[in-house]
Amino acid sequence: MFSRIARLRYLAPLLLTFSSLATARDDSLFTSSVTYCSPAETLLIQQFDIAYFAKNQSIWFNISAASVDPNVNVTANVLLNVYGMHPVNFTIDLCSLFSGALCPLPMYNFTGSDSIPLPSSLGVSGKIPSIAFQIPDLEAYAQLSLTEVNTGVLKACVQATLSNGWSAHQVAVEWATGALALLALLSAVCYSSTSDTLAPFRLFDLLYLYQWTASTALLDLNYSSVYRAFTTNFAWAMGLFSASPTSPIQVSINNMRHLTGGNMADATGDSAVALVNRKLSPYNAIASSAFVTSSNQYAGISVENLWASANMTSANYVSDISVASVQELSTAGDVQLVTPLSTNVLQAGVPIYVNTVGIATANSFMTVFLVVLMIAAILLAVLSVGYCVLAATSRYGQRKEGYIADWRYRYPSFARAWLLRICLIVFTPVTILVFYQWTLKDSWLSIFLSVILFLAVVGYILYSIFLVYRLALRSTPSELCAQRDLLASHGPLYAIYRSERFYATTPLILAIFVKALFIAFSQANGVVQVVAILVVECLVLASLLFLRPHKSRGADVLATYLAITRVLCTGLMIAFVESLNLGAIPRVVIGIVIAVIISVAVIVMFINTLVNMGIMRFVPARYRRRPGATPGGLDAEKGAEKDEKDWRPRNPTPERNIPLDPDVNQPYPDSPSQTLTDHHSLYSEESGSTTLGSLLPRRWSIQQSQPSDHSRSNSQSQYSPSQSNYSPSQSNYMSNASSPRQSVPPSPLRTQSPSHSRQPTIDEHPPFP
Repeated sequence: MFSRIARLRYLAPLLLTFSSLATARDDSLFTSSVTYCSPAETLLIQQFDIAYFAKNQSIWFNISAASVDPNVNVTANVLLNVYGMHPVNFTIDLCSLFSGALCPLPMYNFTGSDSIPLPSSLGVSGKIPSIAFQIPDLEAYAQLSLTEVNTGVLKACVQATLSNGWSAHQVAVEWATGALALLALLSAVCYSSTSDTLAPFRLFDLLYLYQWTASTALLDLNYSSVYRAFTTNFAWAMGLFSASPTSPIQVSINNMRHLTGGNMADATGDSAVALVNRKLSPYNAIASSAFVTSSNQYAGISVENLWASANMTSANYVSDISVASVQELSTAGDVQLVTPLSTNVLQAGVPIYVNTVGIATANSFMTVFLVVLMIAAILLAVLSVGYCVLAATSRYGQRKEGYIADWRYRYPSFARAWLLRICLIVFTPVTILVFYQWTLKDSWLSIFLSVILFLAVVGYILYSIFLVYRLALRSTPSELCAQRDLLASHGPLYAIYRSERFYATTPLILAIFVKALFIAFSQANGVVQVVAILVVECLVLASLLFLRPHKSRGADVLATYLAITRVLCTGLMIAFVESLNLGAIPRVVIGIVIAVIISVAVIVMFINTLVNMGIMRFVPARYRRRPGATPGGLDAEKGAEKDEKDWRPRNPTPERNIPLDPDVNQPYPDSPSQTLTDHHSLYSEESGSTTLGSLLPRRWSIQQSQPSDHSRSNSQSQYSPSQSNYSPSQSNYMSNASSPRQSVPPSPLRTQSPSHSRQPTIDEHPPFP
């Protein structure tokens, strides 16, 4: 054992190959966005990047600012807000610094970059907890306010959000979830040739889980920053792929909107965090608290010591890795003005979410519209190529019948089934963003295209549902599985369910539609949104518990688990209601808990996808619960054997009560010696005679009797050495004339007296020993 472990030392040099790709991250805090919190009059800022490094307790800055108002005597207030708390809040009279050199404030244009070591007398390292450098999506900002001494008028106000470089939004997570979806898609394509396979249905379940996760961040709630960042990992499932404002698609959408009556703002190059409503995370500030200017807690600090060390160069106090961290700072774009009365403020819900991924609020629907068009084009191209391959194979191939002919016959139904699956997959993002586009009233062309897309997607789904319900109501639900064409083309609606529960997809489709209505048209009231969606999710869960619609218990368990996940997470989101005024730290904890619950659900779906692909065939038989499972079908989920397709107990149903044959459903004759000439007798391999009907003295069992002399002579002549070849077709079921009599056993319907003794017939002999 230890020798095998020792062999791993030969892999150590391989680690040096990737050493250049690995970089450490120092504990640091830096500004991620900068905005004005009051109209710029005295102080103009073009760039404002500041970073604090805990390793050497130094500050790096890159500032470009100018003082343009003459004869202004101001005091400076520095406020630090961390999760709604104010650990730092002090005011400095600039006239008392540097012998009054800053009073009045000189008109000066300052542009510079340097690193300043902080004196130990400030005790900054003791005031910043170590968790501030590790927690993802830190909710903190610093504010500098300049107030005129004589009049108390606010002359300048600048806010800068802080970050530590850690976030719940990771590009690697986006690629991992996308790879899982691609794996599920390949599995669905491979196993979609038959209607009873689970892989195509699990593709919808997986993508709906992604879409539901993203849609939970579209409500009018005060989400924690960590949860909002987590949900952006699944934005691509909604068709909202991350983009820059200068991307060709976004520029084209902007031009289209402006040419067709759109007047809403485009996406900015700066971080969307800078435009978030100040009452929401990561600011967590009441509107009036943005202008706190009276506190002298740190007025006695020797600030001159800070500026006295400004001649130190950055090379002495900033390491190489710190410079790499500094490159993450926001250095592009103009500083914008954000006040409670500004029109560019991003409100909770769709505006904050779509702008976080780089898409303007007015561009959200058109982005999804183009993505749906791309998916439709890919589907059409793949189906066309497949049909051409089938046509060429059937025309020039050697096998013009059989498998290829069957595929050509089933291919139109196969194509319609995948069209229905695509409509079900895009149903969630289309309904939400179409309804939301109708509330914007921005561009008439966008509204017109939204109506066309909505009618196309919803219309085809309703048409398929109509066909299924019509057949089930006109005949019986069992006919849905008997009609092979309907099952192959519209099976995605009901093939996974029991025939009597064919309508089980309808509650989920209605739930998606109702949730889209509340998300889009109740943007001004988060309480109504979360309560209504919670009620809808509870109803979906109740329908699954009551109906238990799936053909296997494992499928019911998985669907119920996903429904419980949605109910639990939606219930926890009540803590994000703004009117509850819950603290920032509890909201962060709740957001992390929800993210963990959803992550576990994604892992469960990943395992389920592997099982449906047939991964269990590589597992040793002793670890399987029930061996013999087949991949892709119902057996893959419940682990049943091939001969036991359904472990669910079957209750008598009208379609299963099949009447027996009248010739079979008859009692035995009253007389033991009564013969039946209508039925074949049991053949004796040795003599060709029959022994059916030989009455035994005890127990209703049939024992082999000695054949008659006539039968024995026929047997001897048949098995004589001269006949070496035995043909079953020649001797199988000899003529009934070889048997002297055909009799039947006595009927069990006739009771026999215990004292009655019955004599054996002439063909009955003692049993073999």
